[in-house]
Amino acid sequence: MKKWGRERGKSIMGVPLPEELYAATFLDRPNRFTVRAWCLGSVVQAFLADPGRLAELLQPGTQLYLAPRVAPGRKTEFDVVLVRHGEILVAVDSRLPNKIFAQAVRAGEISEFQGYSNIRPEVKVGPSRLDFLLAGEGRVPCYVEVKSVTLVVGKEARFPDAPTTRGSRHLKELAKLRVQGFRAAVVFLIQRQDAQQFAPNEETDPLFARTLREVAGLGVEVLAYRCQVDIKEIRLSNRVEINL
Repeated sequence: MKKWGRERGKSIMGVPLPEELYAATFLDRPNRFTVRAWCLGSVVQAFLADPGRLAELLQPGTQLYLAPRVAPGRKTEFDVVLVRHGEILVAVDSRLPNKIFAQAVRAGEISEFQGYSNIRPEVKVGPSRLDFLLAGEGRVPCYVEVKSVTLVVGKEARFPDAPTTRGSRHLKELAKLRVQGFRAAVVFLIQRQDAQQFAPNEETDPLFARTLREVAGLGVEVLAYRCQVDIKEIRLSNRVEINL
């Protein structure tokens, strides 16, 4: 199996991926946070930081890229970082979108959030925690929830790929904040480069789709951006059309 190495470099918007990535072959998924794969001449277990179904991505024989992870008490030897899907790479670590978003806002690379110099993560709002509170001189404070998207049907990215009551609750919290006079936004970060538009996944979670349309009508901003993904890093690419 091939080991991928690289020199660490600087990028304005790119979030570096682990320096050591090992090519592997997907075998199965014993539970939603664990996959088994053939890597380095044996069967290994890897942590999957994405609770979604990922049914279209995780097929037997699919190529994965794993990062070695060693920690006391840890049960898995690797993290799943990337999945090869046809001609593209898809990032399947749901922890990455928050890093990508925060870095891009700090760099002033997202026009919708320029001027926000203070980025506070994990903000408690009612019974929930929202991903970010953005503040800046002369700017209306803006609460932001970032959602990781990996499912693309045709050229349309869709979220969620599994029902999420938590996601609907977050949308309702954003709507309450918007009514109180704050800016509020939900940002869908598509961790692949082949999407041309975004839509809520009506078939999988009609409640989330309905709630998204309702909060958009109340002034919650709905934004979606696709990412450029390669073996070295993942970076924000461009905004895509929303289809509610």
